[in-house]
Amino acid sequence: MPYRAPLSEFRFLLDQVVGFQQVAETPRFSDATAETVDAVLSEAGKLAETVLAPVNRSGDQHPARLENGVVRTSPGFAEAYGALAAGGWVAVSSSQDHGGMGLPITLSTAINDMFSGACLSLQLNPLLTQGQIEALEHHASDEIKQTYLPKLISGEWSGTMNLTEPQAGSDVGALRAKAVPNGDGSYAISGQKIYITWGDNDFAPNIVHLVLARLPDAAEGTAGISLFVVPKFLPDADGNPGLRNSLSVVSLEHKLGIHGSPTCVMQYDGAKGWMVGAPHKGMSAMFTMMNNARLGVGIQGVGVAEAAYQQALDYALNRHQGRTADPDQPTIIGHADVRRMLATMKAQVHSARAIGLSCAVAIDMATATGSPEWKARAALLTPIAKAYGSDVGVAVASEGVQIHGGMGFIEETGAAQFLRDIRITPIYEGTNGIQAMDLVGRKMADGGDAAFRLIGEIEAGAKAAREALPDLAGDVWSAAESLREATEALLAQGMTDRFAGAVPYLRAFALVLGAHFHLRSAMADPARIKLARIAIKRLLPDANGLMAQMREGADDLFALSAEDLAA
Repeated sequence: MPYRAPLSEFRFLLDQVVGFQQVAETPRFSDATAETVDAVLSEAGKLAETVLAPVNRSGDQHPARLENGVVRTSPGFAEAYGALAAGGWVAVSSSQDHGGMGLPITLSTAINDMFSGACLSLQLNPLLTQGQIEALEHHASDEIKQTYLPKLISGEWSGTMNLTEPQAGSDVGALRAKAVPNGDGSYAISGQKIYITWGDNDFAPNIVHLVLARLPDAAEGTAGISLFVVPKFLPDADGNPGLRNSLSVVSLEHKLGIHGSPTCVMQYDGAKGWMVGAPHKGMSAMFTMMNNARLGVGIQGVGVAEAAYQQALDYALNRHQGRTADPDQPTIIGHADVRRMLATMKAQVHSARAIGLSCAVAIDMATATGSPEWKARAALLTPIAKAYGSDVGVAVASEGVQIHGGMGFIEETGAAQFLRDIRITPIYEGTNGIQAMDLVGRKMADGGDAAFRLIGEIEAGAKAAREALPDLAGDVWSAAESLREATEALLAQGMTDRFAGAVPYLRAFALVLGAHFHLRSAMADPARIKLARIAIKRLLPDANGLMAQMREGADDLFALSAEDLAA
């Protein structure tokens, strides 16, 4: 069935739930009026439905391929990307100084949600370019900005990030790529990088790589890593693609999904590059790009979950199988278990989308105000948004296959593609386990202050809802209080014990947040009470079990030796 952009959901969440109005009221984002937001979302939705969604199956059935060192993209991708770039959709939130719209990250997040649901493989390309733009805006020299930002922002050129090497995955500090000064301000970059998403394509005249490498005097570990901008073609005096740089695509990975997105093994043989930021400070610059991408990946999960839900709902409304419990619904949507799956899927999508948009609002408020509290909130919500959004994407896509029954396992229906495509998102941009460890480690370095402030707001919201929705509000307040106690217990643990319970703690936090946003939605619109009841009465109870897991620490895990696990 055709993808439908959930425009009414975005409008409702922005207006009634996640507090976008406070972003629009800042001087920095005063251009984000209600009329502008509505127009931007409407046009993005049209592009998603009419241009991107039609090429989604093409990308799966006709994967990108490598021919004589050149990546040939899936049929229709070049034209779809051209429309995306021509509309200015690559850089909605980029600085106006170099041609961007300067609109809030919250709007980019909503747009990325729609574009991901329409065609995840293609949306990955502008997502990486967006992250590179932000890294260059914050860390590059004026000369690099002037050379690269206008072309990246316009979508004429595309961008990538190169971190991973065969021996250095999550342990980025183990990388071996070298950068040797050329004596003219440039560097010769040598080494191999793997898993480089959209490392090449046949529709952008130049591709700009951000590459992590070590200077000759670099220390071991992450403290010795520098960041370099390395273009496929060296810009000439006029800023246009000139001589071919000394880099190449060695091969493309054969993957479970996102077949339309070429994942490249890149080889750099003395390729010319220029340093971004200070020597040996590459990780801080790259983290600017990675944090941008982490929210984006969480929203990819939401977008694909939306698309999988839409298809599953359509199938359930039309598939006849057995006598149903609902005489008004002779199709399988009349079966209680199918209704349970659909209701759960819808509630999860709403929760994850609200968490992602709330994170984006915090980022925008931090940018607009410089407030340490907003910065801390954005930092706290980023790993939750990434991990929960991508986990929901997998769960909802898997449930979509289940609703299709045997037909879900048949490729022709397209249900399996959603699951295959989204399965990468809990892995890349830092696995969800790493996100959870970040949450209980770095993000709790403030003694839990940011977490406790957020929990306090959840409790205040529940108290305000007690008169209108006493049973739902009571459950949310109790869950928030349990989360407060679990957070206190977490802070008393050593780091190994924290890490052992990090994933269940993050998931519990997300369930409480999701219930909070469902309660706010129900208070704003009584028609949403029924869905809020699903989230609060059926999903939220899992939080208590997850918090119990978190309290167990690491002893029982390490009591099992490697031999025990192999027995």
